[in-house]
Amino acid sequence: MTPRNGGRILVDQLRAQGVERVTCVPGESYLAVLDALYDSGIDVLTCRAEGGAAMMAEAYGKLTGRPGICFVTRGPGATNASHGVHIAMQDSTPMILFVGQIECGMREREAFQELDYRAVFGSMAKWVTEIDTPDRIPELVARAFRVAMQGRPGPVVIALPEEMLVAMADVPDVPRVEPAAPAPAPADIERLGAMLASARQPIAILGGSGWTQDAVDQFAGFAERWALPVCTSFRRADRFRWDHPCYAGDLGIGPAPALAARVKDADLLLLIGGRMSEMPSGSYSLLDIPVPRQTLVHVHPGAEELGRVYAPTLAIQASPRSFAAALAPLKPASAPGWGNGTPQAHADYLAWSGTARKLPGGFQYGEIVRWLDERLPPEAILCNGAGNFAGWLHRHHRFSRLGTQLAPTSGSMGYGVPAAVMAKRQCPESPVLVVAGDGDFLMNGQEFATAVQHDIPVLVVVIDNGMYGTIRMHQERDYPGRVSATRLKNPDFAAYARAFGGHGETIRATEDFAPAFERAIASGKPAILHCFLDPRALSVGRDMPAGATA
Repeated sequence: MTPRNGGRILVDQLRAQGVERVTCVPGESYLAVLDALYDSGIDVLTCRAEGGAAMMAEAYGKLTGRPGICFVTRGPGATNASHGVHIAMQDSTPMILFVGQIECGMREREAFQELDYRAVFGSMAKWVTEIDTPDRIPELVARAFRVAMQGRPGPVVIALPEEMLVAMADVPDVPRVEPAAPAPAPADIERLGAMLASARQPIAILGGSGWTQDAVDQFAGFAERWALPVCTSFRRADRFRWDHPCYAGDLGIGPAPALAARVKDADLLLLIGGRMSEMPSGSYSLLDIPVPRQTLVHVHPGAEELGRVYAPTLAIQASPRSFAAALAPLKPASAPGWGNGTPQAHADYLAWSGTARKLPGGFQYGEIVRWLDERLPPEAILCNGAGNFAGWLHRHHRFSRLGTQLAPTSGSMGYGVPAAVMAKRQCPESPVLVVAGDGDFLMNGQEFATAVQHDIPVLVVVIDNGMYGTIRMHQERDYPGRVSATRLKNPDFAAYARAFGGHGETIRATEDFAPAFERAIASGKPAILHCFLDPRALSVGRDMPAGATA
């Protein structure tokens, strides 16, 4: 073998693991890695801020099930990237963040941009480590891929001391790592069948990560055999086809009252992949803690999640993929007694999602989402960050395929643009649309420059109501008439797009949206449609209180 420096060894390990692209903000602390990437064949997306770079990597993990890879420099580079690490943890997404580090001999002196990465990231990553010698790079990178993918997927953070990356070593590469996937025991599947056979009003809830399209399709077949109502968890609506006769809707923020009641009244809950954390559980109100009043069957790949909050009647450690495959032989002996109620559950979903309410002003946001739903093909990928603007998208857009919803269950603002840049790079044949609020967009709007630089034609719809809408809604509820810190004075977002070299248009009326949308698509450029929403339209279900000053 030929000796290589640490930077080259590291990049060679990424190639051995099948990494096709990485994101980064360059830094002098990992110049040897940048040099090795130069002729590696790996696609390098150069970003404008570390938060955006980390979110792009997280989106790659969501799309592929393999870890997204991000490189940032030490100190402020790492802390900026923590946004993406936190999303990856709460969203159970495989990701590896590589951080340039000070020289080992300077530790404990508070050297330039020094941080203790184990302390900084210890509570938001599955594993945090530092590689001190180049001969251990293959071992620890392979381990990082396993940790990121196995059990409950999540982020790994690896610090790279500067002198380690230029030191030489003679060490073999490690072959591609495939995660171990726990599978259900046959006895557990048999017991589940018996529990379903004796249930009166069951419902399945699909969430979490680790799904494949085959698993989605297999579970859809299982649900159809059992006439089982199925809902999806918060921002996981692409886990089940909207037009399937068993689909009952998504259990997100402000779910359909009929769906929330159906979950509360169920006698059997089949929770697959998800954790029923604060958002989908209605602030932990739909299930009692620690013992739910419903019979709970919890299926999750991470043993540590089974019983952590809710005590299940039946705990099954399995990935969604292995669990869905194991359901194939499970068939009801006769038509389930609850089957007549399943069409009503689907009808309730269609009624809830299909009609957009009339809003104040000339821009009818709900009608626009419904138009997009009809205009976009099933493979279109929709991305969003956090804010009240997302409520219209989640309620009125209907998802048909896995991997078409990229949104942070962690509630992080600024996610949509970087996620879309990665999605369009990874899936160039799929239309990729961002819906962002005005406050949300400016959290990572600079990554529009990344889209222009790399010729990635994403389309961003900015919904501008001149406020941090979610916080304003809470102010009106808890401190009516006392508006503090939530008003925004915004730039011309269409001019912003043009300034970067993209396409930009301004929209104030509903009828102007469709032709502007088509022009943006035809431009072939990254584009922003700046849409003005009347500030009185406070949320998808609520207008500003009478007498309130918008």
